[in-house]
Amino acid sequence: MAALAKKQEAAAARLDTMSLPVGGQWASEARKTALARLTEMGLPDRRDEYWRYTRPDSLTQSEVPAAAVFETGEAPLFDSFDRIKVVFVDGVFDAEQSDDLSAEGMTIERLVDAAAKDIHWAKDLYGTLETNGQTPVERPLAAMNTAFATDGVVIHATSKVSKPVNLIYRHKAPTSDAILHHLVKLDAGAEVTILENGPAAARLNKVMEVDVADGATFHHVRAQGRDHERRAVTHIFGRLATESVFKSFTLTVNGRLTRNEAVLELTGDDAVAHVAGACLGDGEFHHDDTVFVTHDAVNCESRQVFKKVLRNGAIGTFQGKILVQPDAQKTDGYQISQSLLLDDDSQFLAKPELEIYADDVACSHGSTSGAIDEDALFYLRARGVPKDIATDLLVMSFVAEAIDEVESEALRDELIARLEGWLERRRD
Repeated sequence: MAALAKKQEAAAARLDTMSLPVGGQWASEARKTALARLTEMGLPDRRDEYWRYTRPDSLTQSEVPAAAVFETGEAPLFDSFDRIKVVFVDGVFDAEQSDDLSAEGMTIERLVDAAAKDIHWAKDLYGTLETNGQTPVERPLAAMNTAFATDGVVIHATSKVSKPVNLIYRHKAPTSDAILHHLVKLDAGAEVTILENGPAAARLNKVMEVDVADGATFHHVRAQGRDHERRAVTHIFGRLATESVFKSFTLTVNGRLTRNEAVLELTGDDAVAHVAGACLGDGEFHHDDTVFVTHDAVNCESRQVFKKVLRNGAIGTFQGKILVQPDAQKTDGYQISQSLLLDDDSQFLAKPELEIYADDVACSHGSTSGAIDEDALFYLRARGVPKDIATDLLVMSFVAEAIDEVESEALRDELIARLEGWLERRRD
């Protein structure tokens, strides 16, 4: 009780500096309900089971830790793709830098505009999946997002969309504090690809709720990088109906602290959910992937594939769980988390979990941590490859399994090129 009281006091102190956004009736009610959840839970504490590997202090304190804006001189990621650009600067929509939001087979609106309407499909989704995701593990920063988010996009896909939607996050102010909330609704048989890239702000709290109807397909590719000092906590909540597909991949480089949570519910038979990620950390870098996949239907498949490359004291964390409910027979669940430690100072902290209540399943998980394969390194050096280049080749080989989860070959090639550039800059 004392621990809960302390977390509630921390939440009260934080909330004294914030006020609920103004919106229509349904949005205001959803925000007040989320605020009540947050007040009851309190803010996360290091003693919480799912925060013991990651300090939440800088994500919850009122004062935003400053993050210098970092410029690499590179062309923006995904610039070569024909896409619909939606730009946010320090968490605020920028219409001048964004494309026309009208598109065939899809509608795109700002959250602030949808929230002002009395009747809107977002009413049935906003905060709904986030609320479901609070059980059995509390996620107070997601509740804070639902309560206080003022901007984001609301996307409704009604058929197969030819162009991807690129959410671009630009960081301008050294102490910017962004709270973004996105909704994505796919009708039966629809298909859409969401791309995300950019540092967003000095501190970012982002939630994306994705509702995938029968036979629909959702692709998500995200790149977090550039700014060395940024901090971010993100949540993606997904609900999968019959024969639907959900695939998400995240690439992370740079950043002082990043925590990415994925909470997926497979509620329809024959659904497929893949969540993958690769991160490269150097120096003062802490990266946390926390995944919770619930199988609640027959003959569903899930994959969790995470690779982390760490050096110079960088820290990587993975917490992944597969929960198989009693009626979820013929479940196929796979989970792998691996780290490559390039020195003795870096750490990889892993907590893989399986909780199975059905008897006809095929579930597996594995977690490994190790150094560069000396035999492979010797083989490359014996053929004239310098040590630093040989090391980079082995790093790229190590993360390949995670990048292969991206279905589009063009997107895979773009991500590989950026990773190679990141490694080359550090080699120099």
